[in-house]
Amino acid sequence: MTTKSEYDTAYNARPIQKKRRAMRNAARREYERLFGDQPASTDIDHKRRLDQGGDNSKGNLRAVGQKHNRGWRKGMKGYGNT
Repeated sequence: MTTKSEYDTAYNARPIQKKRRAMRNAARREYERLFGDQPASTDIDHKRRLDQGGDNSKGNLRAVGQKHNRGWRKGMKGYGNT
């Protein structure tokens, strides 16, 4: 049986996850190039998610707090919260 950290390590090593992570990192760099540095407590959010055809264009990016951006799953089944 694998632990959660072993699973996470294997999952994040998948090529598709590496590509998505690179796109998220590029989105933050692009947003900060356009609008200046953002605090570490701010996430750069895609209005239309990457897996739903979104991209890193200026119109698809917005700055939101981490609590808001990462908290949308709370209470949903399958995310370790219920």
